[in-house]
Amino acid sequence: MTSTSTPPGLARFNALEEHAALAALHEVCAAPGWSRRLLTARPYATAEALYAASDAAMAELTAGDLEKAMAGHPPIGRPRPGDPVSAREQSGMAGAAAGLRAEMLELNLAYQERFGHVFLICATGRTGEQLRDAVKERLGNTPEREREIVRTELGRINRIRLARLLEADADAGTGAQADAAADAAED
Repeated sequence: MTSTSTPPGLARFNALEEHAALAALHEVCAAPGWSRRLLTARPYATAEALYAASDAAMAELTAGDLEKAMAGHPPIGRPRPGDPVSAREQSGMAGAAAGLRAEMLELNLAYQERFGHVFLICATGRTGEQLRDAVKERLGNTPEREREIVRTELGRINRIRLARLLEADADAGTGAQADAAADAAED
């Protein structure tokens, strides 16, 4: 027999006061339109309903919101100092050789010059070489094609971060929710 009750992490998220929920969502994605849309659709009965709402909100991001979301991400190979989430998400670059790190810096700069924003990719589980190959391949895209790829990659990142947010320790209460929000910080 399956339970129809809301999972504990999702129940905590649903019960957060508006300002706390908004702060937690902002840590997942810096796009205000995305956060507001997810906030107003609460409560969620299942994690899948939350993920579906995230995907729908991502599809409707304005160009300005997409820019804000991208601005919340550090370049691949240069996670924010002291940010364990950023370091974890970019762990494929952590042990990269100096030559690969230097190449990624050059590629990141070329990408940013071409498209006007940081190279955004769901780096979780990818090696440094895979990240390098991806930026090389995407440098040839049109700006329109690249914007759609960025939207898709951002959606993948958001799903991973939302899952982490919902997995926060149920016994630690709202303090754990704040920690989970901090753990969902930008890569």
